[in-house]
Amino acid sequence: MSLNSNETVQSPFVQTFFHGTKAELSLGDFISIGFKSNFGSQNEAKYIYLTATLDAAIWGAELASGEGPERIYLVEPTGIIEDDPNLTDKKYPGNPTKSYRSKHPFKVIGEISLWQSHPQAQVSAMKEGLAKLKAQGVEAIEDP
Repeated sequence: MSLNSNETVQSPFVQTFFHGTKAELSLGDFISIGFKSNFGSQNEAKYIYLTATLDAAIWGAELASGEGPERIYLVEPTGIIEDDPNLTDKKYPGNPTKSYRSKHPFKVIGEISLWQSHPQAQVSAMKEGLAKLKAQGVEAIEDP
């Protein structure tokens, strides 16, 4: 089989990435830096985050600030991504959560509409833990 340079081959081995949030986005929208972060002091985000696991994206949606419904988007990075040092270096060496960050936009290519939330007690415990850390001056996300 031969392909010319304008053809694309679909592969079952292409990595899928997710982004959990409460922001309402549409197909084709871009998620980019410069907006208020969903976490920590909610400063202007220097990085945006994505994951290759649905579970980590669910946590992102459940822990995001705001009042809207929790959402999980399928996203496509437009540039270089790197391991998320907030998780991979501190909590989960080796990046088992497959969590990444980038300064380059992510294109929204889909939305996961059916997914299972974590048990409410587990979400509440996580939120309480993050609130305690914040009260101690420890940021959940460090964006140097």
